[in-house]
Amino acid sequence: MAHKIGGIDMDDESMDDEIVENVTDCPGCGQPCGHEILKERKAGTGANYLLKCLECQHIHSVEIREPRPVTIPFLLSEGANTVVANIEVDEDETLHIGDIFEYADASWEINRLETKTANSRKKLIASRVGRANAVRSDVVMVRLTLTRGEYSDSDAIFVERDKIFKAGTIMQHADEKWKIRAIHTGAGRTMHGSVVAHDIKRIYLHEPPRPEENIPRTPRERRQAWKEGRLGDNPNPILPDAEKSGKPKQQRPGRRQKKKRN
Repeated sequence: MAHKIGGIDMDDESMDDEIVENVTDCPGCGQPCGHEILKERKAGTGANYLLKCLECQHIHSVEIREPRPVTIPFLLSEGANTVVANIEVDEDETLHIGDIFEYADASWEINRLETKTANSRKKLIASRVGRANAVRSDVVMVRLTLTRGEYSDSDAIFVERDKIFKAGTIMQHADEKWKIRAIHTGAGRTMHGSVVAHDIKRIYLHEPPRPEENIPRTPRERRQAWKEGRLGDNPNPILPDAEKSGKPKQQRPGRRQKKKRN
Protein backbone atom coordinates (compact mmCIF):
# COMPACT_ATOMS: atom_id res chain seq x y z
CA MET A 1 0.00 0.00 0.00
CA ALA A 2 1.41 3.38 -0.99
CA HIS A 3 2.05 6.03 1.67
CA LYS A 4 1.01 9.68 1.79
CA ILE A 5 3.83 12.17 2.16
CA GLY A 6 3.47 15.94 2.10
CA GLY A 7 -0.29 15.74 1.93
CA ILE A 8 -0.21 14.28 -1.61
CA ASP A 9 -1.82 10.93 -2.31
CA MET A 10 -0.63 9.77 -5.70
CA ASP A 11 -0.64 6.00 -5.84
CA ASP A 12 0.72 5.47 -9.34
CA GLU A 13 0.26 2.06 -10.90
CA SER A 14 2.12 1.47 -14.18
CA MET A 15 1.38 -1.05 -16.89
CA ASP A 16 3.48 -3.73 -15.15
CA ASP A 17 1.73 -3.13 -11.80
CA GLU A 18 4.72 -1.27 -10.34
CA ILE A 19 3.60 0.83 -7.36
CA VAL A 20 5.36 4.11 -6.61
CA GLU A 21 5.45 4.77 -2.88
CA ASN A 22 5.84 7.90 -0.76
CA VAL A 23 4.90 10.36 -3.48
CA THR A 24 5.48 14.04 -2.75
CA ASP A 25 6.91 17.11 -4.50
CA CYS A 26 10.64 16.89 -5.15
CA PRO A 27 12.56 20.21 -5.13
CA GLY A 28 15.12 18.70 -7.52
CA CYS A 29 12.66 17.39 -10.13
CA GLY A 30 10.06 20.09 -9.59
CA GLN A 31 7.24 17.54 -9.72
CA PRO A 32 5.67 14.78 -7.60
CA CYS A 33 7.94 11.73 -7.41
CA GLY A 34 8.37 8.57 -5.39
CA HIS A 35 10.75 8.77 -2.42
CA GLU A 36 12.73 6.54 -0.13
CA ILE A 37 12.33 7.35 3.56
CA LEU A 38 15.82 7.71 5.07
CA LYS A 39 14.76 8.89 8.50
CA GLU A 40 11.49 9.46 10.36
CA ARG A 41 11.10 11.35 13.64
CA LYS A 42 7.88 11.95 15.54
CA ALA A 43 7.08 15.58 16.23
CA GLY A 44 3.99 16.24 18.32
CA THR A 45 0.99 14.90 16.45
CA GLY A 46 2.96 14.77 13.18
CA ALA A 47 6.38 13.66 11.95
CA ASN A 48 9.56 14.88 10.22
CA TYR A 49 10.85 12.88 7.26
CA LEU A 50 14.24 12.80 5.53
CA LEU A 51 13.56 11.66 1.96
CA LYS A 52 15.55 10.64 -1.10
CA CYS A 53 14.00 11.13 -4.53
CA LEU A 54 13.90 7.93 -6.58
CA GLU A 55 14.27 9.90 -9.83
CA CYS A 56 17.07 12.43 -9.24
CA GLN A 57 18.45 11.14 -5.91
CA HIS A 58 17.91 14.56 -4.33
CA ILE A 59 17.72 14.42 -0.52
CA HIS A 60 15.35 16.76 1.28
CA SER A 61 13.16 16.92 4.37
CA VAL A 62 9.39 17.14 4.75
CA GLU A 63 7.45 18.11 7.86
CA ILE A 64 3.97 16.65 8.31
CA ARG A 65 1.71 18.28 10.87
CA GLU A 66 -1.93 17.66 11.66
CA PRO A 67 -3.95 20.84 11.15
CA ARG A 68 -4.83 22.71 14.31
CA PRO A 69 -8.51 23.06 15.15
CA VAL A 70 -10.06 26.53 15.07
CA THR A 71 -13.37 27.48 16.67
CA ILE A 72 -15.96 29.12 14.42
CA PRO A 73 -19.19 30.65 15.76
CA PHE A 74 -22.10 29.24 13.76
CA LEU A 75 -25.59 30.74 13.78
CA LEU A 76 -27.77 27.64 13.48
CA SER A 77 -31.33 28.41 12.36
CA GLU A 78 -34.28 26.07 12.55
CA GLY A 79 -37.43 27.87 11.52
CA ALA A 80 -37.83 30.95 13.70
CA ASN A 81 -35.32 29.67 16.28
CA THR A 82 -31.63 30.54 16.05
CA VAL A 83 -28.84 29.50 18.40
CA VAL A 84 -25.10 30.18 18.44
CA ALA A 85 -22.82 27.14 18.47
CA ASN A 86 -19.01 27.25 18.61
CA ILE A 87 -17.83 24.43 16.35
CA GLU A 88 -14.24 23.23 15.90
CA VAL A 89 -12.96 22.90 12.32
CA ASP A 90 -9.49 22.08 10.95
CA GLU A 91 -7.75 25.37 10.23
CA ASP A 92 -6.86 24.37 6.65
CA GLU A 93 -10.35 23.19 5.72
CA THR A 94 -12.15 25.19 3.03
CA LEU A 95 -15.80 25.98 3.74
CA HIS A 96 -18.25 26.64 0.90
CA ILE A 97 -21.78 28.01 0.69
CA GLY A 98 -24.01 24.94 0.38
CA ASP A 99 -21.75 22.61 2.40
CA ILE A 100 -23.73 20.22 4.62
CA PHE A 101 -22.35 19.05 7.96
CA GLU A 102 -23.58 17.08 10.97
CA TYR A 103 -23.96 18.69 14.38
CA ALA A 104 -26.10 17.85 17.43
CA ASP A 105 -27.74 14.86 15.71
CA ALA A 106 -28.94 17.01 12.80
CA SER A 107 -27.81 18.08 9.32
CA TRP A 108 -27.05 21.74 8.61
CA GLU A 109 -26.38 23.61 5.37
CA ILE A 110 -24.07 26.64 5.29
CA ASN A 111 -25.86 29.61 3.72
CA ARG A 112 -23.50 32.45 4.67
CA LEU A 113 -19.78 32.86 5.33
CA GLU A 114 -18.20 36.02 6.70
CA THR A 115 -14.60 37.09 7.08
CA LYS A 116 -13.32 38.50 10.35
CA THR A 117 -14.21 41.94 8.95
CA ALA A 118 -17.84 40.84 8.29
CA ASN A 119 -17.45 40.62 4.50
CA SER A 120 -19.52 37.92 2.82
CA ARG A 121 -17.73 35.23 0.79
CA LYS A 122 -18.79 32.14 -1.17
CA LYS A 123 -15.87 30.12 0.22
CA LEU A 124 -13.25 30.64 2.93
CA ILE A 125 -10.39 28.85 4.62
CA ALA A 126 -11.54 28.01 8.14
CA SER A 127 -8.80 30.09 9.76
CA ARG A 128 -10.18 33.20 8.00
CA VAL A 129 -13.84 32.70 8.91
CA GLY A 130 -15.25 35.22 11.35
CA ARG A 131 -18.77 33.81 11.45
CA ALA A 132 -20.93 31.32 9.55
CA ASN A 133 -24.67 30.87 9.21
CA ALA A 134 -26.35 27.51 8.64
CA VAL A 135 -29.92 26.26 8.38
CA ARG A 136 -31.36 22.88 9.29
CA SER A 137 -31.17 20.82 6.11
CA ASP A 138 -32.70 17.45 7.02
CA VAL A 139 -35.88 19.16 8.25
CA VAL A 140 -37.32 22.23 6.53
CA MET A 141 -40.04 24.69 7.45
CA VAL A 142 -42.97 24.97 5.04
CA ARG A 143 -45.17 28.04 5.42
CA LEU A 144 -48.93 27.65 5.09
CA THR A 145 -51.82 29.97 4.28
CA LEU A 146 -55.11 28.48 5.50
CA THR A 147 -58.28 29.95 4.03
CA ARG A 148 -61.80 29.48 5.35
CA GLY A 149 -64.37 31.45 3.45
CA GLU A 150 -63.04 34.99 3.20
CA TYR A 151 -60.68 34.65 6.15
CA SER A 152 -57.06 33.47 6.02
CA ASP A 153 -54.51 32.53 8.68
CA SER A 154 -50.80 31.75 8.49
CA ASP A 155 -49.01 28.77 9.99
CA ALA A 156 -45.94 26.63 9.40
CA ILE A 157 -44.97 22.98 9.60
CA PHE A 158 -41.62 21.17 9.82
CA VAL A 159 -41.17 18.21 7.49
CA GLU A 160 -38.35 16.16 5.99
CA ARG A 161 -36.69 18.08 3.17
CA ASP A 162 -37.54 15.39 0.59
CA LYS A 163 -41.25 15.14 1.43
CA ILE A 164 -43.41 15.71 -1.66
CA PHE A 165 -46.60 17.80 -1.72
CA LYS A 166 -49.07 17.63 -4.61
CA ALA A 167 -51.48 20.42 -5.47
CA GLY A 168 -55.13 19.41 -5.49
CA THR A 169 -54.76 16.69 -2.86
CA ILE A 170 -56.09 16.56 0.70
CA MET A 171 -53.65 16.89 3.61
CA GLN A 172 -54.08 16.70 7.38
CA HIS A 173 -53.10 19.71 9.49
CA ALA A 174 -53.96 20.46 13.12
CA ASP A 175 -56.43 17.55 13.20
CA GLU A 176 -58.31 18.94 10.21
CA LYS A 177 -58.42 18.09 6.54
CA TRP A 178 -57.38 20.74 4.03
CA LYS A 179 -57.18 20.83 0.27
CA ILE A 180 -53.90 22.01 -1.25
CA ARG A 181 -55.17 24.76 -3.54
CA ALA A 182 -51.75 25.84 -4.82
CA ILE A 183 -48.02 25.54 -4.10
CA HIS A 184 -45.72 28.53 -4.47
CA THR A 185 -42.05 28.03 -5.34
CA GLY A 186 -39.35 30.52 -6.18
CA ALA A 187 -40.18 30.03 -9.86
CA GLY A 188 -43.94 30.55 -9.59
CA ARG A 189 -47.15 28.89 -8.47
CA THR A 190 -48.58 25.52 -9.46
CA MET A 191 -52.15 24.29 -8.97
CA HIS A 192 -51.58 20.79 -10.34
CA GLY A 193 -47.96 19.67 -9.98
CA SER A 194 -45.89 18.05 -7.23
CA VAL A 195 -43.12 19.92 -5.39
CA VAL A 196 -40.48 18.67 -2.96
CA ALA A 197 -40.56 20.37 0.46
CA HIS A 198 -37.19 22.16 0.27
CA ASP A 199 -38.29 23.96 -2.93
CA ILE A 200 -41.56 25.25 -1.45
CA LYS A 201 -41.99 28.88 -0.41
CA ARG A 202 -45.63 28.55 0.67
CA ILE A 203 -48.59 26.16 0.44
CA TYR A 204 -52.10 27.59 0.08
CA LEU A 205 -54.72 25.47 1.84
CA HIS A 206 -58.51 25.73 1.52
CA GLU A 207 -61.05 23.99 3.67
CA PRO A 208 -62.25 21.05 1.58
CA PRO A 209 -65.88 21.22 0.39
CA ARG A 210 -68.40 19.09 2.20
CA PRO A 211 -70.54 16.93 -0.09
CA GLU A 212 -73.77 17.78 1.69
CA GLU A 213 -73.25 21.52 1.35
CA ASN A 214 -74.46 23.74 -1.41
CA ILE A 215 -71.13 25.39 -2.17
CA PRO A 216 -71.48 29.18 -2.45
CA ARG A 217 -69.87 30.64 -5.54
CA THR A 218 -70.27 34.42 -5.46
CA PRO A 219 -68.97 36.76 -2.72
CA ARG A 220 -72.56 37.43 -1.64
CA GLU A 221 -73.28 33.71 -1.35
CA ARG A 222 -70.10 33.18 0.66
CA ARG A 223 -70.98 35.99 3.09
CA GLN A 224 -74.43 34.54 3.58
CA ALA A 225 -73.03 31.02 4.03
CA TRP A 226 -70.61 32.27 6.67
CA LYS A 227 -73.37 34.07 8.57
CA GLU A 228 -75.40 30.88 8.58
CA GLY A 229 -72.42 28.82 9.75
CA ARG A 230 -72.29 26.69 6.61
CA LEU A 231 -68.56 27.36 6.06
CA GLY A 232 -67.67 25.92 9.44
CA ASP A 233 -65.87 28.94 10.86
CA ASN A 234 -68.70 30.80 12.62
CA PRO A 235 -69.23 29.23 16.08
CA ASN A 236 -72.37 31.30 16.70
CA PRO A 237 -74.14 31.76 13.38
CA ILE A 238 -76.49 34.71 13.37
CA LEU A 239 -78.92 35.51 10.64
CA PRO A 240 -79.32 39.32 10.54
CA ASP A 241 -82.85 40.66 10.86
CA ALA A 242 -82.49 42.40 7.54
CA GLU A 243 -82.09 39.07 5.82
CA LYS A 244 -84.91 37.21 7.54
CA SER A 245 -87.83 36.39 5.34
CA GLY A 246 -90.71 38.87 5.40
CA LYS A 247 -88.86 41.73 7.08
CA PRO A 248 -87.69 44.94 5.42
CA LYS A 249 -84.00 45.67 5.07
CA GLN A 250 -82.48 47.81 7.79
CA GLN A 251 -81.35 51.28 6.83
CA ARG A 252 -77.77 52.25 7.53
CA PRO A 253 -77.38 54.89 10.28
CA GLY A 254 -77.34 58.43 8.96
CA ARG A 255 -78.82 57.52 5.61
CA ARG A 256 -81.63 59.80 4.48
CA GLN A 257 -84.89 58.02 3.81
CA LYS A 258 -87.06 58.91 0.88
CA LYS A 259 -90.43 60.47 1.66
CA LYS A 260 -93.52 58.90 0.27
CA ARG A 261 -95.38 60.97 -2.27
CA ASN A 262 -98.98 61.89 -1.47
